[in-house]
Amino acid sequence: MTHEPPLGDRTQAPVNPYVPHPARIYDYLLGGKDHYAADRAAAEETSRRAPQVRESARANRAWMRRAVRYLAGRGMRQFLDVGTGIPTSPNLHEVAQRISPDCRVVYADNDPVVLAHARALVSSSDEGRTAYIRADLRRPDEILRAPALWETLDRDRPVALTLSAVLHFVRDEEEPARIVAAFRDALPPGSYLALSHTTNDIQPRRAADAAAVYGERRAAALMVPRPLHQVEAFFDGFDVVEPGVVQLPRWHPDGPVRPRLLDDVWLYGGVGRLANG
Repeated sequence: MTHEPPLGDRTQAPVNPYVPHPARIYDYLLGGKDHYAADRAAAEETSRRAPQVRESARANRAWMRRAVRYLAGRGMRQFLDVGTGIPTSPNLHEVAQRISPDCRVVYADNDPVVLAHARALVSSSDEGRTAYIRADLRRPDEILRAPALWETLDRDRPVALTLSAVLHFVRDEEEPARIVAAFRDALPPGSYLALSHTTNDIQPRRAADAAAVYGERRAAALMVPRPLHQVEAFFDGFDVVEPGVVQLPRWHPDGPVRPRLLDDVWLYGGVGRLANG
């Protein structure tokens, strides 16, 4: 069952092809096709400064799939994915519904290009349901008050909130911890948080140089890599499951982790369960 975005939402905020957007840069790094020259130029410059960004993008996508499988395998049937990005199959709902076809997923993103692909996001199994919300992570109340959210999800049942490689586009002055806390406080008991975030711990100078491209190119959002202790702090109020907040390849890997991968993947990730749940 699907929930289409309202027609009015489809006509808002036209795409600006001259301003690089993180979602389209990420799509390019993953080998997608939904990007413009400005996005490709920014991605190539970032890759020149830090060749690891492509490996990091792939590792993040693989982590998302593992995290969703983990959650669905433990009975989670409702997901809220904020900062969805351009659809890359398998999408989150496809991963979850392979585990249990009755899973329900709500996607939220502020990029009009993502909106243009909403039909792919809201495809669903017959037993499940998906929906799409046009809203900005920085204004969590807009997402939490959106009719499509609680029309799709049951507010009395646990929800898995996923923030996959998106919070590093929120500047310190925009209070990312406050944003996560707003979602946390609205989640039903037994809910989970799955979060990944770029770090500057591994090669600080190169990470800073690569992140600077977003400012130099006047991208739609700046990138703010953060150290481990700041990423761990986003899990305040959650009991983090083993192995904790770690480099993505170390989180429930599907097989042996190549040592070189730990040099090339500059993201941490983890999953936590509401402490009062």
